Amino acid sequence: MPQRALATLRGWHRELTALRHALHANPELGFEEHFTGELIARQLVRYGVDEVHRGIGRTGLVGVIRGRQTHSSRTIGLRADMDALPMHEENDLPHRSRKAGAMHGCGHDGHVTMLLGAARYLAEHRDFDGTAHLIFQPGEEGFAGAQAMIDDGLFERFPCDSVYAMHNWPALPPGTFAVRPGPMMAAADRITITITGRGGHGAHPYLAVDPVLVAAHVITAAQSIVSRNVSPIDSAVVSLCSMQAGHPGAMSVIPNEAKLVGTVRTFRSETQDMIERRLRALVGSIAAAFGATAEVLYERIYPATINSRREALFGAHVAEELVGAEHVVRDLEPSMGAEDFSFMLRVRPGAYFRIGQGGAETGCLLHGSRYDFNDAILPLGAALFARLAEQSMPIGSTG
Repeated sequence: MPQRALATLRGWHRELTALRHALHANPELGFEEHFTGELIARQLVRYGVDEVHRGIGRTGLVGVIRGRQTHSSRTIGLRADMDALPMHEENDLPHRSRKAGAMHGCGHDGHVTMLLGAARYLAEHRDFDGTAHLIFQPGEEGFAGAQAMIDDGLFERFPCDSVYAMHNWPALPPGTFAVRPGPMMAAADRITITITGRGGHGAHPYLAVDPVLVAAHVITAAQSIVSRNVSPIDSAVVSLCSMQAGHPGAMSVIPNEAKLVGTVRTFRSETQDMIERRLRALVGSIAAAFGATAEVLYERIYPATINSRREALFGAHVAEELVGAEHVVRDLEPSMGAEDFSFMLRVRPGAYFRIGQGGAETGCLLHGSRYDFNDAILPLGAALFARLAEQSMPIGSTG
């Protein structure tokens, strides 16, 4: 069965590649995926999917495929993200982006194509007892599209006993999968620190309260939070990545205000809470010590992506059937990047996979202007999606 799925999907490789190239050439940003949605809906209808539902979470879609039997009432969710990034593509490819300032620089075009391949296979064979829900999610790149779909009744309308997603990974060779129980990706928080002082002349700083000086002390002190408050066996990052104060042309003007913007990355909610408390205490104390005031805006954007143990182990077993145990990494190091599939994993058990695509060694990196998805892995990713459905809802078993 595993090799039948893979062999069948390899037979469709040319068509899958053409679909992927069409998506790559027509990238769309979060909640603007209209061409993408039309292409997906058209293909799902062509493949004989039982139902196609649109407009879930604004531009999201769900395809419904019922198995040869549905006695068990089991369900599964398979998710692919659809949106592109606001960046200019520098590749010289026939299928390069046709839109200035938009590019599929993270491989979501490939993720959509793999799920479409799985849709075709599952609709043709239907070798499962239950219902598969194929979730095409908008707005992953900073728009919390997963939460938008959940808020729009995703799991009430399309129940999922478990939910799975995968992302290409250039640091892993093609033909490999990686997964682990527990943390896969970090929570992503945004911090904005506004420091208010008293402006003045740069030649007379004693008559002012310099917010730039306060900001400098805050930047230094913030680096002590992880090194002196987080256990070395835990992981966290505090990065202040932007500072805005004064005007470059006004060399002798002390401004009234300075603003710092950055990010906090954590895996554990307890660590997240502690960093927010320490940051507020440090910033307030430092500003007061210099006679200034400060406000901290701490926004929790994406939660950590945490795989449930049972589903991660099950998914690893399914992957091993396809590529062999030697090509499945079961203890992949978690990434401090973030992923909004985390919202789905907060309310449903499931697992998030990496599928190796290679390219990192030659500079083909996620969110890079010369990135391109490796078409060679399209059948393999589609086969994993399909086998997750078949194996989680086998005919003749109600367990």
